[in-house]
Amino acid sequence: MTTSELITPQHLTRKALIYIRQSSPHQVLSNHESRRLQYALRERAVELGWRAAEVEVIDADQGLSGAAVPHREGFKDLLARVTLGEVGIILSLEVQRLSRNCSDWYPLLDLCGYKHCLIADRDGVYDPGTPNGRLLLGLKGQLSEMELYTLRARLTAGLLNKAQRGELTQGLPVGLVREADGVVRKHPNLEVQQRLELVYTTFLQWHSASKVLQLFHTHQLGLPRRGRFGEVVWKAPTLSAILGILKNPAYAGAFVYGRTCTQRMSAQSRRASHKHLPVAQWRVRINDKYPAYISWETYEQIRALLQDNYAEYDRTKTRGIPRPGAALVQGLVYCGACGHKMVIQYKCGAHYLCNQLRQHYGGPICQYIPAAPVDARVVEAFFAALSAVELNAYAQAVAAHQQGEAAAERARTQQLQRLRYQAALAQRQFEQVDPANRLVAAELERRWESALRDLQQAEEAAQSRAQTQPGLTALPAELRQAFTALGQQLPSLWQTPVLSHPQKKAFLRCLLEKVVIHRVGRDCVHLRIIWRGGADTTAEIPLPVGSLAALSTGPELERRVLALHAAGKTDQEIAVALTAAGLRSPLRQQVMAATVKKLRLKHRRLIVPHQSHPRYLPGVLTIPQIAQRLGVSTYWLYYRINTGRLQVQRDPRTGRAVFPDHPRTLELLTHLRAGRLPRVSFAKEE
Repeated sequence: MTTSELITPQHLTRKALIYIRQSSPHQVLSNHESRRLQYALRERAVELGWRAAEVEVIDADQGLSGAAVPHREGFKDLLARVTLGEVGIILSLEVQRLSRNCSDWYPLLDLCGYKHCLIADRDGVYDPGTPNGRLLLGLKGQLSEMELYTLRARLTAGLLNKAQRGELTQGLPVGLVREADGVVRKHPNLEVQQRLELVYTTFLQWHSASKVLQLFHTHQLGLPRRGRFGEVVWKAPTLSAILGILKNPAYAGAFVYGRTCTQRMSAQSRRASHKHLPVAQWRVRINDKYPAYISWETYEQIRALLQDNYAEYDRTKTRGIPRPGAALVQGLVYCGACGHKMVIQYKCGAHYLCNQLRQHYGGPICQYIPAAPVDARVVEAFFAALSAVELNAYAQAVAAHQQGEAAAERARTQQLQRLRYQAALAQRQFEQVDPANRLVAAELERRWESALRDLQQAEEAAQSRAQTQPGLTALPAELRQAFTALGQQLPSLWQTPVLSHPQKKAFLRCLLEKVVIHRVGRDCVHLRIIWRGGADTTAEIPLPVGSLAALSTGPELERRVLALHAAGKTDQEIAVALTAAGLRSPLRQQVMAATVKKLRLKHRRLIVPHQSHPRYLPGVLTIPQIAQRLGVSTYWLYYRINTGRLQVQRDPRTGRAVFPDHPRTLELLTHLRAGRLPRVSFAKEE
């Protein structure tokens, strides 16, 4: 029997625990000798004096790393049993089997020292409660932790060195294959190549990954993907698959290493998340390493477009893709009061809304501005800036449309060719099998039928599309002439249905960087347009208001109306003169004749006095006079007259409803208002 002077009868009365762990599932399956050595520690415990019945094995942590504790249930069980004083010795083949983290190792030493539990490895037996034992175990724990980092750094350095030369073997996306000689080439299947090129050309045309997906669904085109064993399989397109193609730098011919970094949720958490790094932070990038489908400049343009399309334009600085809404500067509008991005609200018309302070701090809405006058002023400035541009926009649009249709037609033709080949291959395989071998023949027959069914569906879809797809209609001669001088003719085209809302927004974004709006009073908005390149344009936009009192120029408008009427001007002449002077009505951008008449009648300035009814009649009171004295609206009186609860006299000359000018009149009407009288009659003199 092999013994140690550190082992006492007290230790032998308790359990001997053997902790077994291997770092990965691969080690569990392949490192058989290490597993045998660890399980052989049972005999070592018996040699040290423990009975076989008192020796227990903890092997619940097989295939788990020793870098952290939370995911190791076996190690937690060991700590719990040591804490309860049930363990006399812990045996492990090496210290690093117990822990490779000093923050977990030293608490175990403290606990074992306090509970008089020994620790043994293949080199000897140690007592953590003594200075010598703690010193040796502490050194072994530090070396174990450092060994883990050393191994990882050594492996990482080798990978990084190989990656810096561009020789690190990485998984290639579909469309690129690595030959036996190690050289990467494009996939020999032309359909795969042209389908990937269709993804890029469509995105560069529409600037939207969703538009690419819509085109593939419209034409029922599949997308090449990697199969389980690296083969090319055709699957229905998805948005994530299209974005993966657009964002992969290998298609731009670049070898890239270190595009992501790993971040753990916490120091004790086993779960980690992968964060995508910007291009400037990639560890290794070697251009022109692979055959390219697009240039690197095009790849950077695509990344910029995708970032700009990111649908968080109300929280970030991105503009978002042009959308079908009526607000033309959507994604470009900033609040001039607080500087935040403004969002759109399509409620009772389009409005630009700044609600950042309300969302984050519960405060009031900063600004709420109608979109129509802002858009009209921005479009006017855009046309002024575009006046010198001459483009044949129609020819470009037709060419782009024809190129897209030609690419889609080539893709459909290739897809039909592939399906015909697969159907013919399935037929040949079925015909070559022995008919008596029904197990194989039945499966081959099923594959043939499936291939024929797919081919029939594709041919029917192609035939239906050819019959229903409308051709490109010719534009009238005057419209084609308008397109040849875009800068001069675009304003007239803008009002026609030729241009959709997304197309109008795309036009504006060619020159506009941002638009800053700030309400100045109730009837005016200060507009500042920042153009690409840094130049800016400022303007004042009048807003419609509900009354003359809300109009900042209301007092001046009223004063000048009275002055011009006194000079003998008609209402229309006054309206034209005041419009030329820069004044306006509350709801219009010019002064209306009706506004002039309203202000004139307010001050009893009549054009033909003898044609107007006298405002005051002797001995009687009119409805407005009664309403003013009684403190009610004229509608209150008219309603009771029409319902018969109030009977009045009529003036024989004017036909107006009149009341006797007597104190008794107001007394009776007061009782009617209070509900003390059901009805009152003034049909006869009282």
